[in-house]
Amino acid sequence: MASRNPVLIRATGESLGTNPATEQNLNLGQTTSDQSVLAGARMTMDDVIVKTGTLFAVLLVGAYVGWSMPGLTFVGLIVGLVLAFANIFKKSVSPGLVLAYGAAEGVFLGGLSQIFSAIYAETAPNLVSQAVMGTLIAFGTMLFLYKSGIIKVDGRFKKVFMVAMVSYLVIAVASMISSFAGVGQGWGFYGVGGLGMLLCVAGVALASFSLVMDFEMITQSIAAGAPEKEAWRMAFGLTITLVWLYTELLRLLAIFSGDE
Repeated sequence: MASRNPVLIRATGESLGTNPATEQNLNLGQTTSDQSVLAGARMTMDDVIVKTGTLFAVLLVGAYVGWSMPGLTFVGLIVGLVLAFANIFKKSVSPGLVLAYGAAEGVFLGGLSQIFSAIYAETAPNLVSQAVMGTLIAFGTMLFLYKSGIIKVDGRFKKVFMVAMVSYLVIAVASMISSFAGVGQGWGFYGVGGLGMLLCVAGVALASFSLVMDFEMITQSIAAGAPEKEAWRMAFGLTITLVWLYTELLRLLAIFSGDE
């Protein structure tokens, strides 16, 4: 059954493009060596791993800059958002834009982490390291659950996930608006007692399950014969989810610290 995911459709379309020479070679049944060359131009799991590792290396450099200069946090946030939307809506994936997003997002995360670390230095001195460890554990756990088949991405899973995501987005927007009015001492709904805890836990859970959706998208894209360059798009998607997961964990741990 064909995927309805626009990324997969684009990747599949490019990998099965209308190159006359390629089409003729396939029709005539070229030699095994020719077929291996064609296959080599398609995305593999190794491609995704390498591109993701490269993107995270750039993100870590940006995080070091942000940690050293927390005044750039807001700049990193705005630039990161602009580059994120540019990558999302750009038809052809651009490695340069993806890496630029990683650098900007790294500056934002580094600055945000330094700010949280300073605020909660007494009540939660290991806040940042715990959030990093929690992100890594969640990633490994969800990868295991997906690879082992314990969690299967079927139609029902996707429907429930989408309803939960839309609901959470609506609440998050309402919370952000309410925070400007001083609700939850600037936290919005997230700073309102048990409700805040519940929302934070829900955010962590949704971000974790979003990783499973990313794994499924990567698997389907490889099966569809997506071109090698699409590995950058997969790395970009994974990074967005991990950034979301980390920030949700950071907020949850901050609230758990009990520092008002």
